[in-house]
This record gives sequence, C-alpha cells and structure tokens, in this order.
Amino acid sequence: MFLDNHTVKLLDYAFSSPEENLACDEALLDTLEGEYENEVLRLWGSQQHFVVLGSSNKVHQEVFVEECEADGISILRRHSGGGTVLQGPGCLNFSLILRIHPGGPTRNITDTTRYIMQRHADALSTLLGEKVEMMGSSDLTIAGRKFSGNAQRRKLKAVLFHGTFLLDFDLSLIGKYLKIPTKQPEYRNQRSHPDFVCNINCNPSDLKQTLKSLWNADTPLETIPTGVVKKLVEEKYSKREWKFKL
Repeated sequence: MFLDNHTVKLLDYAFSSPEENLACDEALLDTLEGEYENEVLRLWGSQQHFVVLGSSNKVHQEVFVEECEADGISILRRHSGGGTVLQGPGCLNFSLILRIHPGGPTRNITDTTRYIMQRHADALSTLLGEKVEMMGSSDLTIAGRKFSGNAQRRKLKAVLFHGTFLLDFDLSLIGKYLKIPTKQPEYRNQRSHPDFVCNINCNPSDLKQTLKSLWNADTPLETIPTGVVKKLVEEKYSKREWKFKL
C-alpha cells in the first residue's frame, strides 16, 4: 500500500481550456508546498488537441509551428520537464502531487520516478494482461512501444509527477504537428512517431479506477484552487513570452 496506507485526495476534473488544465497542476503543487496538507491524484482529459512543450524545450526544434497555427492547434508550455507532446481526445492524464519525504521514495528525482512508474507498470500489467515495462528516463511501454510519457517538477516540500496515457488517440496527428525530438531515448532507435508510440486497449473508466485504487484516492478534494489557476493563466500560461520563451 502507499506510504503506510495513508490516502490522497481525488480530483477527477478537467477545466474547459488547455491553459487552465496546465495551470491547475502548478496551482495544486503550490498549494501543497505552502500548506503541506492535501496530497492529490488528479485525472483529466481534453476534447481539444494542443501541443505542450516541456519547460526547457525549444519551440522550432520540436514543433511544426506553421501547421499548428494553420489548424488552430495551440502551442503551450508546462512548468515541468520532459519532452514535447500532442494532447487531445483519447488521452487520459494523471497528476500526482505528493509530499517530499527526506527518507522516503519521493526524496529525489530518480527515486520518485522509479517509485511511481514501477507502481504504474505493475498495476497496468495486471489490468491489461500484458507486460508493461519502464524504458528510457520516464516512459511506460508494451513490446518496446511507448504509451505513456511522464515528467516532474519539484519544490522544497512537494513534488508534481504527471503524465499521459494513450488510449484511443489519433496517432497520425503526432507526426503532423511534432518533429522528431532532438533528444531521444536509446530504445527509440530513430523510429518515426507511428512506429514508436501506441494506444493501449483499455476503457478509460477502468484505468481511472485502477489509479484511484493504487493511490488510495477515494475522498474528493474539497476545494479546487480556481483563483490561483485563473491568475496563472492570465500571468503565465496564456502569454506568448512564456509559450515561446525558447
């Protein structure tokens, strides 16, 4: 069980815009850092396609900008690391906002990644009836093909670890809007997007229930930091100087 059987709060909620959804993760991290209270499992999806850069990704190295602009695909940037992804219908996103325990599994970047992803790999192997493996720095794979990418952002007392599961995503769109990444895990072996990624055969509600059970997330989060989300969108996530800073 998770950290001596204690629970995290559940937020199964999506805002109407991609900017708000990205801002919500940062707001939840800031809340736990400041109050040191509720740890949270957040689950959400989007009916809009949009591109999300990692905090240090360079836009024109990673994205076909003209194609995105022509098709009305927003290009956004999150505050965590990791690579550039295309989001939209058919993706299920999770966010874990956890305390950093100096002597525990969240004590550093490597241990946090290993701890969370191994739990997810084991649970999904059972759910799917197929072997799920951790590969690269933070990928989950089946038969060498990636279906989940993950990233994290750390503060002094709290960490955000979040990622995406591909369930019924239009994989053909990835190569239309994203270039082959400049930094690749060795196991990718220069494969194209369609040859590298895959969907998993899983009902979204079953995957949600698996994650809720895994993290003991039975109690809904009582208060969503909507005011902080709105402020972050206005001052950061909607600003071109943030999105195109690199």
